[in-house]
Amino acid sequence: MRFLYLPLALALCGLAHHAAAQVAPDSTAPAAAATPPPAAPKPRKFADKFAGSDKPSFIPVPVLFSQQETGLAGGLSILPVWRFGTDTTTRKSNARFVGWISQKGQTSLQVTHNIFTPGEKMYLLGEISYYDVNFFYYGVGNNTRKADESEVDYKLFIFNQRVMPRIAPNLFAGLQYRFTGLRGVAFDKPGEEGGTNKFQQDLNEGILSQREATGGNTSGFGPAVLYDGRDNVLSTYRGQYLHVHGLFTGKYAGSDYTFSRYQIDARHFQPLFGSNNTILAVQYLGQFHSGGRVPFRELSAFGADLGGSIYNYSTLMRGIYEGRFRDRQMMTFQAEIRRKLFWRFDGVVFGAVGEVASQFNDFSLGGTKVAAGFGGRFRFNRRDRLNLRLDYGVGSGGNSGIYFAVGEAF
Repeated sequence: MRFLYLPLALALCGLAHHAAAQVAPDSTAPAAAATPPPAAPKPRKFADKFAGSDKPSFIPVPVLFSQQETGLAGGLSILPVWRFGTDTTTRKSNARFVGWISQKGQTSLQVTHNIFTPGEKMYLLGEISYYDVNFFYYGVGNNTRKADESEVDYKLFIFNQRVMPRIAPNLFAGLQYRFTGLRGVAFDKPGEEGGTNKFQQDLNEGILSQREATGGNTSGFGPAVLYDGRDNVLSTYRGQYLHVHGLFTGKYAGSDYTFSRYQIDARHFQPLFGSNNTILAVQYLGQFHSGGRVPFRELSAFGADLGGSIYNYSTLMRGIYEGRFRDRQMMTFQAEIRRKLFWRFDGVVFGAVGEVASQFNDFSLGGTKVAAGFGGRFRFNRRDRLNLRLDYGVGSGGNSGIYFAVGEAF
């Protein structure tokens, strides 16, 4: 019925105009009407904050995957992209809404955002996420065994927000706050080979604390500095990215754990062979902890699906299971070649190396883990360079995987 509204309105306007034309003028009326006062300005609508071609688009993309610990799972992902104002030098902002439910009753809801305010006067990065999931736990360290694979269930809430005013072109500095609440930790299922669950073993041996068996909160503040010279944050052709931030948790912020975290994320993008048809993308990410005990869920870890704001939305070591290797310190490096194929389709090849360690001086060349693979891209939104991503990767630790997502890996 909504398609009848416009013709009906036009017809009523036409009738009104016709009726007015048939009324004879009043001979006693003054020769000229007084000039009406200027109309008050109309309040600015939310849509007026965007250029006509840069308004957010809320197009859902189906999510479908299957994993041993979840069974078949499905849901929706929405990634609106927009630019505040009409100044095209302001880069576009984006948000991500992802929700799914699995055959085994697990659920996940995630909202993340990268926002450049008008004129890029401020940059906002963060997430609000809820997970009711189970995952495979292999222990702590760089040499965990596939045979120790054990299921652990938990419920997790994450709130992370960075607020960074611009202090120079492409340079932002400010503060971040991060909170994680872990509840409902369960590890009663036997291990891969029918023995004691590895999580229970690590509790018995003191590798994990009894506090970690019940969950708890981590909460803290810290500084954040970002240089972002990328031409497009969703699918970069050229530019550099350097993000350094810290986090200091403790009782002052309501945390059950006290530790310090330092992270550096450096990326470089450049076209090859004189055109944008072939892009080289590289990333180094290091995360380091000092101070007291870091709960297992907050330890540095690589694995394909970690995502979220903790690693600035990058996907690390595709081909290795999420959290397959975790410890207090981590370094990883990945490189990717992105090649335009035809129409809206692109192809990629990628490789990565990384290592986790308890102390910084424990890193060694012999402990390096590797991952590599290939994938395809479909340009879902050509205006904003928004891709659907499908990757296959294999890596150290006896894992491989197929990964479907919206947006590039980094």
